[in-house]
Amino acid sequence: MGDSSPKVTVVVPTYNERDNLPKLVGQLTGLGLPGLHVLVVDDNSPDGTGDVADKLATEDPGRIGVLHRTEKDGLGRAYVAGITRALDEGADIVIQMDADLSHPVEAVPRMIEKLATSDAAVVLGSRYVAGGSLAGDWGWHRKALSAWANFYVNAILRLRVKDATAGFKAWRAETLRRIDIATVRSNGYAFQVEMNYRTVRQGLRIAEIPIRFEERAEGVSKMSLAVQLESALMPWKLLFGRKLG
Repeated sequence: MGDSSPKVTVVVPTYNERDNLPKLVGQLTGLGLPGLHVLVVDDNSPDGTGDVADKLATEDPGRIGVLHRTEKDGLGRAYVAGITRALDEGADIVIQMDADLSHPVEAVPRMIEKLATSDAAVVLGSRYVAGGSLAGDWGWHRKALSAWANFYVNAILRLRVKDATAGFKAWRAETLRRIDIATVRSNGYAFQVEMNYRTVRQGLRIAEIPIRFEERAEGVSKMSLAVQLESALMPWKLLFGRKLG
């Protein structure tokens, strides 16, 4: 990535996150990292998140950008649109990050450093490597479901990562181009799994650093039954060349 600071774009999909978004953007810009940009991808949030994002961009046009989409058609589609825009605008590193404050902003510099000092193609913020942890207020059933999902995915696809469904990631731009991000069609947790699978299939290395994953502070979870069903089927679709469904 050269001697100069890389251009880092944090892609943040939003839907009804007007309370959380200013806090997250403030924390990211407060890191003081040279070359850090934030791209908010808003899916026409009825609570006015898009207007909040526009205001933030007006106040800091050099670092904050907004991509407005006209419909809510899934996390995967929002990420593909945002990542594609980030690459088109010259990002060297693209970070995936939720808007709900569940991902620790202070881990961003460590993720960037890991990319700079290793051969990793992508760095995951992992709940399940040594030093990582889950929110203390998660119930046992949510913890069990998360652990089972990771076991299930790894048993089928042999990704050899501890947190296969992690949504907090730092990507090299060349990795995203190599896995052909524009053709990824899955959503929800299945999107995260497909991205990892494509990376492994290319013979590239996935690294993990420990994070503490927090419960969202405001708003409600976007997890639906449809997303859960897609997530359960996706490993088999990937394994058998998407012939299922």
